[in-house]
Amino acid sequence: MRFSRLLVPTSKETPNDATLASHIYLIRGGFIQSVGGSGLYNFLPLGKKILDKVRAVVKDELDKAGCQEVALSFVTPATLWEESGRLEKYGKELLRFKDRKNNDFILGPTHEEMMVNLVRQSVKSYKQLPLNLYQINLKFRDEIRPRFGLMRGREFLMKDGYSFHASEEDMHREFALMEETYKKIFTRLGLEFRVVEADSGAIGGSGSKEFMVLADSGEDTIVVCPDCEYGANIEAAVAKPKSYDADTEIKIITMKALYDEGETKIVHFALPVSIELQDVKACNAVNANDLVECEESTDIQTLVVDAALEGIDSLNAQEKSYADISAVQENDACIHCGGALTYTKGIEAGHIFQLGTQYSEPLGCNFLDENGKSVPMVMGTYGIGVSRLLAGIIEQNHDDKGCIWTKESAPFDLHIIISNIKDEAQVALGEKLYETLKSKGVDVLLDDRKERFGPKIKDFELMGVPYGVLIGKKLADGMVEFMTRDGMIKEEMSSEEILSFLEGKF
Repeated sequence: MRFSRLLVPTSKETPNDATLASHIYLIRGGFIQSVGGSGLYNFLPLGKKILDKVRAVVKDELDKAGCQEVALSFVTPATLWEESGRLEKYGKELLRFKDRKNNDFILGPTHEEMMVNLVRQSVKSYKQLPLNLYQINLKFRDEIRPRFGLMRGREFLMKDGYSFHASEEDMHREFALMEETYKKIFTRLGLEFRVVEADSGAIGGSGSKEFMVLADSGEDTIVVCPDCEYGANIEAAVAKPKSYDADTEIKIITMKALYDEGETKIVHFALPVSIELQDVKACNAVNANDLVECEESTDIQTLVVDAALEGIDSLNAQEKSYADISAVQENDACIHCGGALTYTKGIEAGHIFQLGTQYSEPLGCNFLDENGKSVPMVMGTYGIGVSRLLAGIIEQNHDDKGCIWTKESAPFDLHIIISNIKDEAQVALGEKLYETLKSKGVDVLLDDRKERFGPKIKDFELMGVPYGVLIGKKLADGMVEFMTRDGMIKEEMSSEEILSFLEGKF
């Protein structure tokens, strides 16, 4: 591609609402464009090219694992969400609207219901199972506070896959296969990541794992053990139980639990005064959609006591139960090996769930088993934030000058810079390298603009193509520079040898 023909509106200015490196550089580098500052983004040619490359890696590994791609309607009938019981539970993140016939629809933030509807109409016998279907499609989540660019936008590209099985055992096999497949995807994209235990949240199910791209800027706190492979989102992390005695000081926290159809209940949580309440664990303990703070109430009717206090507390309530509601702290003992747990930060880029029959049962997604009995299919679901991965790659791979794309995600393999477009020798060498490498399948960007050298090298640094060739004044002495973007390492070499060097490298 010739830079003179490329739509890539690079900028020196940092967007007012941008704080993360990925948000800043994806905008400044001309990869994406904000639409009205509302968590919506256009992908410009380079951004779309990278998005397609990341998508291709995801698709390639899924297809190798035996998954089949489909494309589901972005617009989803609200009646399907009513069948599953999630229409009210999901909350205001669902964008709802009516068509001209007054039928209710939503823009899908996730497609469990839609995929189950597809399968229940198409699969009738155990002979057609197992089945793993996926799509890489747009999603919309009406975030209350969209921020961080592609990290938390309202519209995003997501890979969501769903497997259907005749037994729990077969679903567990597929779950393990998808975990290994996801590891291959993230490894190919050049990411440093950790697989961690997670809370299932609004998706539901009995077990889930998140794929966390490690980054100091990540929104999620991850608890990890340096002595073994244990890792968990803070929302699901557990540690070896601590010992308390009858003299332990106890605090009580009052919250309002929110349920479907506007139902609420005042709930009290009791735990050691030195321990923080983990909100997601507390929410799960009372099967609520959410918890909000409220004024203390002396009338304790519903009480949840931290499991570590069972047998030693003397608290009374009409309704009392025990559950793990405490937040794991740094230096707590690992439940597996006893090692001292630590915190790190991560970006959730993938999530896999063991769903069981949570969706197939209410939606009537049944099959005839070997005995001719109609039973619900056992399901798993598997997601990857494809557009979010672009942000994740840059959060891990950037410097103070701009992006540093990994090999599989880079917009081009090589960036050739002609320093002075009026110098015939520079132009001749640049054109020769460009045409020869392009004919051999190398994806090359040739900066042939009538522009000064300074802006050209700054665009190279900002856009982050992994390698570059600088054809400048030193060509008069028979020399050019080969540049590695990571670290901005420059290596002088003969202009006569540069082509054979590049052919060997690419």
